Amino acid sequence: MPELNVLGEPLVPCCAGTGFQRDGLCSVISSDRGNHSVCAIMTDEFLLMQQRIGNDLITPNPAYQFKGLVAGDKWCLCAMRWAQADQAGVAPPVILEATSEAALSVITLDRLKAHSYQTN
Repeated sequence: MPELNVLGEPLVPCCAGTGFQRDGLCSVISSDRGNHSVCAIMTDEFLLMQQRIGNDLITPNPAYQFKGLVAGDKWCLCAMRWAQADQAGVAPPVILEATSEAALSVITLDRLKAHSYQTN
């Protein structure tokens, strides 16, 4: 049975090379303690805030197959990191269709919808 997104529909890919398993999906498996469930579009404000608090998403780390991120990149974020950024007023936009329902254990659907990226 496919994993569902926050809208109750089948989860769609966020982007190539992301996700806990680097399969493009923000799906959450039992070994994913970080709950990498939120498909977000990076912003400079979010990336710099994360770097300041010790979660450097900018610098490449080949040991973890991590190329480093820039504004505009899509990436599966830890739900707690996204919620932290939301509280600080720098939450990046989210793609609801690619955000796993597992995010709802940390973030309300209303908060995610408030930051939903609209393609139209």
